[in-house]
Amino acid sequence: MSADPSLAPPAVARSEPDPLAAGTVVKLRHPWRWAATAVVAVLTAQVLHGLFTNEFYQWARFRHWFLQGAVIDGLLVTLQVAAWSALLGLTGGIVLALMRQSPNPLLQAVSWTYIWLFRSIPLVVLLLILFNFSALYPELSLGIPFGPGFASFRTTDLLGYMTIGVIGLSLNEAAYAAEVVRSGINSVDQGQHEAATALGLGKGRQFRRIVLPQALRAIVPAYVNQLVNLIKASSLVFYVSLLDLFGTVQSLGSTFPGDLIPLLLVATVWYVILTSVLSVLQYYVERHYARGALRTVPPTPFQRLRKLVATRSFS
Repeated sequence: MSADPSLAPPAVARSEPDPLAAGTVVKLRHPWRWAATAVVAVLTAQVLHGLFTNEFYQWARFRHWFLQGAVIDGLLVTLQVAAWSALLGLTGGIVLALMRQSPNPLLQAVSWTYIWLFRSIPLVVLLLILFNFSALYPELSLGIPFGPGFASFRTTDLLGYMTIGVIGLSLNEAAYAAEVVRSGINSVDQGQHEAATALGLGKGRQFRRIVLPQALRAIVPAYVNQLVNLIKASSLVFYVSLLDLFGTVQSLGSTFPGDLIPLLLVATVWYVILTSVLSVLQYYVERHYARGALRTVPPTPFQRLRKLVATRSFS
């Protein structure tokens, strides 16, 4: 007696083992990345070796000059010129940007012409023109335009070397700051203006409460970057006889020609320190204003390092 095949239980299909699950994961190799890293490491080591073993750099003289009183005095002049120029340049830039945004065609034309003119003139040429300003106008007077003057002053008494340097840098800085501020204002979406208008906010309140907070997100990081250029550009005030950091180093180099290279290295290191401080400030300013644009603010380098150390400790 044979069993009915139709009553037999159905055969269970055996599943094949997943080769991906059974095998081990092989990390993707990056041979060219390792090769590039090795080349860069060798070149960096070569540069550092030449920097510290070449006697021509005279590192003993570098240490002698680095904190000398004359160098520190020049550094303070650089900081003073840069601080005043940054403040006055930003103030002028804000005024020019608002004039450029004005519906008045005369204000727009004056602002556009100023920005176009002072961005076209090399800074050293502008400083030399101001240095010779007293030859063009020996006296300046206060009074009615095109009319009599009530008081007059000798130009040489008003324009000292420090004043000429600050005015020249401020005039140049204002032209670039105006474009930074204007681009920041224009970066605010038009829908924000329309929404503020629909809420019945006045123009002044719209600017203070809606436009300015969003525009600062673009203005502040860009202007801090502009300050880095201002620090370096301040070395040009040497051409108007103002002994800033670079001017002091040049003067000492003329007196001690054998120490010219160490003195130039002193100026280089101080400029690197100043711009590095501003770069760190720029990083944290950008990170602060990114909170409104990113859901998660990226970690700082110190936070990354701490996370890496913690990961290595527990692995």
